[in-house]
Amino acid sequence: MEHPTTLEELLATPAYRGRRVGDGKSRSVRDELRGNLARALKESQPLFPGIVGFDDTVIPQLVGALLARQNFILLGLRGQAKSRILRQLTSLLDPYVPVIAGSELNDDPLNPVSAEGKALLAERGGSLELRWMGRDERYVEKLATPDVTVADLIGDVDPIKAARLGTALADSRSIHFGLLPRANRGIFTVNEIADLAPKVQVALFNILQEGDVQIKGYPVRLELDVLLVFSANPEDYTARGKIVTPLKDRIGSEIRTHYPRSIELGMAITRQEAFLDEGVVVPEFIAELIEEIAFQAREDGRVDKLSGVSQRLPIALMELAGASAQSRALSQGDAEVVRVSDVYAGLPAITGKLELEYEGELKGADAVARDLIRRAAGQVYARRSNHKTEALEKWFEEGGVFRVSPRGEAARILREMRRIPQLLDIARSLSESGSEAELLSAAEFVLEGLYGRKKLSRAEELYAAPEVETPRRGGRWN
Repeated sequence: MEHPTTLEELLATPAYRGRRVGDGKSRSVRDELRGNLARALKESQPLFPGIVGFDDTVIPQLVGALLARQNFILLGLRGQAKSRILRQLTSLLDPYVPVIAGSELNDDPLNPVSAEGKALLAERGGSLELRWMGRDERYVEKLATPDVTVADLIGDVDPIKAARLGTALADSRSIHFGLLPRANRGIFTVNEIADLAPKVQVALFNILQEGDVQIKGYPVRLELDVLLVFSANPEDYTARGKIVTPLKDRIGSEIRTHYPRSIELGMAITRQEAFLDEGVVVPEFIAELIEEIAFQAREDGRVDKLSGVSQRLPIALMELAGASAQSRALSQGDAEVVRVSDVYAGLPAITGKLELEYEGELKGADAVARDLIRRAAGQVYARRSNHKTEALEKWFEEGGVFRVSPRGEAARILREMRRIPQLLDIARSLSESGSEAELLSAAEFVLEGLYGRKKLSRAEELYAAPEVETPRRGGRWN
């Protein structure tokens, strides 16, 4: 669709017919968001696609804040989709809005706020050239760090600019504007707001409430049309900084995010976000094991609760487990089915995501991660299987030893597993496809699950000779 290119053409369109310059602004950003959200709700359109697990908690509060035209803050631990939610706010904006071409602050052609925009309108009148700004251009994001200054966010007096234009320093035309004024007619986000220095936060709360700031002692009125939204981690209030009280008081809503409240929701998020090669198969019991590891970590006393355990942990672990299965398939020609041994191959995805307490530091991240996998396997096995395992346990108690290699061929390992009573029968009940590769994955999961339930013992053994099978675990089984 062709957009009007001049103010005269714009005022001739049905949406603007009868409007005159200076008789009121175009629809504000908050009114845009409110109106488009109301229409989406009325038409039962999906809100915030890809955001899983917040339908009954976070999203209703977001809807309330937007309908009430409020600025808001998302408060939550790492890896709770805060940034993704904020970036999706642009989907509720109009597809395009007109701004004065060449305007530094994206001025509304009916009511510009900058001196530059006002001068262009006065000079050209109906022939004023327009530019149409899309949704993506209307979102500006800044990660807060202690070194961010008022000049970065709001602006600073530019003596060179003032000298070139022949203006006084107090003239708004002499200001080099920061990110916030350049977000006019859009959404401005500050991530990790608590990391901003208090004086910078003070500059923000003036914009939130009164719309004016002081730059180097010169009062500047900026009637900006912008929605301000923030994110923060509760840990930051004590570890690094805090939101100053006057700013917190001016934020309309504080919306708390959370981790998935059920394994099923966590699995849905992980499957949605994890990168897996097309041919990689992740059996359902392995996907549940991977998610359970994150749930176990969030409850573990050796892991720092204030730091949280990001949802990125199971996502990264799923990716590494899939890569391990693919590596085995490429080198040996086996099917690309993820096994428990592949989950252990993904240990770097766990150790890199855990902030440990003193007890955990003493034990070591690698040992804690292995223990989390063991406990998670025990929990998932208990949920998925109620088979009697007396004969299987007795076989091991009487001295049976079974060694399994993460690089061993599926067919050969399965032949060896047939001598263990009950093992393959239980594995078949867990396997969905019944293929050899998935049956092996299920059998390995059964052994790990029984170890997690303390029904079996195991140890790890490594062999130096490359031609000899290298078992991953040993003891009663390995």
